[in-house]
Amino acid sequence: MSERTRIKRLPERGSKDRGLLDAILDEALICHIGFTREDGPVVLPTIHARVGDTIYLHGSVAAGNMRALKDGRPVCLTATLVDGIVAARALFNHSMNYRSAVVFGTARLVGDAAERTAAFRAITEHVLPGRWEEARHPNDAEDRQTMVLAVSIDEWSVKTRTGGPGDDEVDYAGDIWAGVIPLAMTAREPVPDELLRPGIDSPPSVRSYRP
Repeated sequence: MSERTRIKRLPERGSKDRGLLDAILDEALICHIGFTREDGPVVLPTIHARVGDTIYLHGSVAAGNMRALKDGRPVCLTATLVDGIVAARALFNHSMNYRSAVVFGTARLVGDAAERTAAFRAITEHVLPGRWEEARHPNDAEDRQTMVLAVSIDEWSVKTRTGGPGDDEVDYAGDIWAGVIPLAMTAREPVPDELLRPGIDSPPSVRSYRP
């Protein structure tokens, strides 16, 4: 923890539980990474995977943002999960139930072949567990077209909200409904590729997928 990760607004919602940080990063399918380019600050959505104290990212070697990040510059990575809409009696007290994580670290280019393969596998398994063993692995040409970056988890903070609305005492006597609308991401029935050859059934990773 440092001054830049200290939660100043509603600090009681903060947590120092590293396990909670890992759980948020592991559940979120998308994170946002922020850094400063020559033309100013930028925040971009990207797929990620956490392995211990490292977060892996990947993208095209031709992408300007990937090239800008590979030189070891500091980055800020965030992930947010929304668990519910909190409807209060007063509009001022409406909120969301959420779990959010902020990570400060340093990006580095991954050049080691074994670490690159481990990163590819981690990202694949993060999005669709079990898929690494089912699909064709990257060939040499695809590997050369892909840049892998590793972001160290140097500093971090976690903030969450749970529970119902916190209304003012005067509003409890009114006739306005209040409560929580729980939210959850669900997987629908898989849709086969229209070019799929007949007789190919969906694999275990697809049949068993649960977000």
